[in-house]
Amino acid sequence: MAAKDIFLTLLINLIWGFNVIVAKYGVGQIPPILFTFLRFAIVAAILLPVLRIHRGQMHAIIFVAITTGCIHFTLTYKGLAMAADVSSVAIAMQLGIPFATVLSMVFLGEKIRLWRWLGLLMAFGGIMLISFDPHVFAYRNALFLVVLGSLFGASGLLVAKKLKGVGVFELQSWIAMISWPLLLGMSLVTEPGQFAVLQQADLLVWGAVLYTALAASVLAHSAMYYLIQRYDLSLVMPTFLLATVFAVIFGVTMLDDQLTMRMMVGGSCTLLGVLLILMRQVRKPGTATPPAAT
Repeated sequence: MAAKDIFLTLLINLIWGFNVIVAKYGVGQIPPILFTFLRFAIVAAILLPVLRIHRGQMHAIIFVAITTGCIHFTLTYKGLAMAADVSSVAIAMQLGIPFATVLSMVFLGEKIRLWRWLGLLMAFGGIMLISFDPHVFAYRNALFLVVLGSLFGASGLLVAKKLKGVGVFELQSWIAMISWPLLLGMSLVTEPGQFAVLQQADLLVWGAVLYTALAASVLAHSAMYYLIQRYDLSLVMPTFLLATVFAVIFGVTMLDDQLTMRMMVGGSCTLLGVLLILMRQVRKPGTATPPAAT
């Protein structure tokens, strides 16, 4: 992976790590489907000028939009709203990474060699050390929703990987444009009192909405699609485990969460695992897929 892409990966992880805290606050004040609708409505408005029809690929684009946009975020945010423990939700979110890795092997024929498997196991094992607590299963229903959302998200990424000539901002535009009407309809049916909630929302809530729309979607998710167009999913996805490490760091520094030995050991293990994955790629530069047009 090129140095600029490694830097981009770190930036994505920083944004997503902070986004867990921001989104948890947001869905604590605004119903989760309504919160997701607001996120994608803003993204759709911003990226409308780049929207283009791609003949022969629209069915795939619609599938990506519904799975990685509407379904993935609805399930994830509903689970986040239901769970009191943010770290347990963070670990469930990361299950999209092994899902995507296995799917890339089965459907894309990507080969994962021993060292990448070792790095993946180290990175994911570190996340388990950080996030797994005995009381985690107190939120079984919330975790089930998040895990299911991770599976849908991984399925959408698999199809997004195969798109040709679709720019990263175009794809984000389609995801937002297709998702927001569906989310609005679901919110109107299942979440009464939306207008009263929005009237009572303070500036921090609207800041959370803007952050998830601008930083997490327009910047970080677009950058992620750029990376998966250039590299194997089995290389890119494990690097996003760092987001949970950053989420723990933000929790300790901003929310006064307790820094434990388990957090330090788990974070070090994840960092070493991701470093191992990236270093093996540097030594074998021929494994990357050709860049797609952006």
